[in-house]
Amino acid sequence: MATIKIKQTKSRIGAPKDQKRTLDALGLTKMHRVVEHEDTPAIMGLIRKVKHLVTVVE
Repeated sequence: MATIKIKQTKSRIGAPKDQKRTLDALGLTKMHRVVEHEDTPAIMGLIRKVKHLVTVVE
């Protein structure tokens, strides 16, 4: 299955608790970290929830 790289580009400070938990679920704990996940609908839903804090790296 295809993989997708996700990078946290904005700070989690001031974000609601559920968005902070979403970043934790994606494995993003610090700024400018890049994690790699399989491209599944569940992961895409998590990305959509915090799309203003992350970018998808090609």
